Amino acid sequence: MSTYILGLDVGTTSVKAALLETDSRAVVVAHALPTASDIVDNSAIKAKEQDTGRIIDTVNRCVGLLPRDKLQRVTNIGLSGQMHGVLFWKAKSGCDWSNRDFFTARDTSQLITWQDGRCSSDFLSSLPKPDSHLSVATGLGCATIFWPEFLEDFTVAGTIQDYVVSMLCGLDGCVMTPQNAASWGFFNTSSNQWNIDILKGAGFPLTLLPQCVPSGGLAGQTCSDWHGIPAGTPVGAALGDFQCSVYSCMSSRTDAVLNIGTSAQLTFVMPPDFKPPDSPQPASSISYFPYFDSLYLAVAASLNGGNVLATFVKMLTAWMKELDAEPSDSCLYEKLIGCALNQETSDLRVSPTILGERHNPLSLGQVTNISASNLSLGHVTRALCRGVLDNITSMMPAEHLQQAGVSRIVGSGSALARNEVLRQEVGKAFPQPVVYGQNAESAVGVAMVLCDRL
Repeated sequence: MSTYILGLDVGTTSVKAALLETDSRAVVVAHALPTASDIVDNSAIKAKEQDTGRIIDTVNRCVGLLPRDKLQRVTNIGLSGQMHGVLFWKAKSGCDWSNRDFFTARDTSQLITWQDGRCSSDFLSSLPKPDSHLSVATGLGCATIFWPEFLEDFTVAGTIQDYVVSMLCGLDGCVMTPQNAASWGFFNTSSNQWNIDILKGAGFPLTLLPQCVPSGGLAGQTCSDWHGIPAGTPVGAALGDFQCSVYSCMSSRTDAVLNIGTSAQLTFVMPPDFKPPDSPQPASSISYFPYFDSLYLAVAASLNGGNVLATFVKMLTAWMKELDAEPSDSCLYEKLIGCALNQETSDLRVSPTILGERHNPLSLGQVTNISASNLSLGHVTRALCRGVLDNITSMMPAEHLQQAGVSRIVGSGSALARNEVLRQEVGKAFPQPVVYGQNAESAVGVAMVLCDRL
């Protein structure tokens, strides 16, 4: 009789659940539901918080959609989710199991997400320098805990996925993998230690630091039956959504993964002997994220991906409304792609960095080499798609990939899936062959991690 691994991803906008058949590593069923959990507070525009109760309700609804007979044969549960953010709760009363089949949130704060912008540059510059190769920024867990508005009523802190793991296992504290710890700041990935002395000297509440366990290891076992999954089922320590999405589609260490969804990321695995720098490199376009087995991912993470194309469509739609013509966004998007497919090349140059980049926030978008002959929609759309690729390859050049031994590009993400022009430009941007068809899914990736390791 088949057994299954449940993978869950608690994302910024939705929860995804996937059941992986253990022997075949095949996904037999998956569901996704929006959380609709954002809290709108006009008095604090930079605040980005989400309703913890709604997120947990969505987790329960999503798991509840899976076939109960298969849930009863789940042998392991894996969690991934949005990194950087922080949630506080009370150790003994963080949830309510009175329903017996599932838990609900209780005695928790709201989730302060990775998008929170309340920690100003002046505030961040007042914090001590971390002993880490990763910079501290607003939205990172440790920076948020330093923030004066920290809620003192709570005794435990973690990411939203760490919280779910803790509640499933009935833990009094929080265990955290280096993947999530590194995303909080003030964590040294070489020693896998928090910057205890630095934080203590700055008055940080050290009791809120989670205990670190290896990425791919277990946090505990379920303390109760959960949607038919038996009590005593092993639960993996929560992982980062980025690392799990890469794991779901990278089949070889010589693969690089190019994901273009709302934003864009290009990443590959560094050699086993690689050690990250001793201190942050804020001007570098490449970051190094902890992966598995002491390995690191080299990541060019661009803020400008499919969102740039969406902005272009919205701009055209707004113009046309002013001209008393109102096509739908989806109709316009398809027509733009059609125009660009008829325009194989363009000498128009578009630098699409309308959101800046983390390593260069003041570099905004530009259009150059404009002439009377390259102003058609086909020219502009083609140049815009190429610009998205030019930007990501300027952050991580194709020669860099070749030197690292990358022999294949795995393309994934919603923008690539629906845009043939973008896929054509990917083929031109890299000398390596590009393959598609394996969409990067964090819920699937975290299940695959447990399947391979446990």
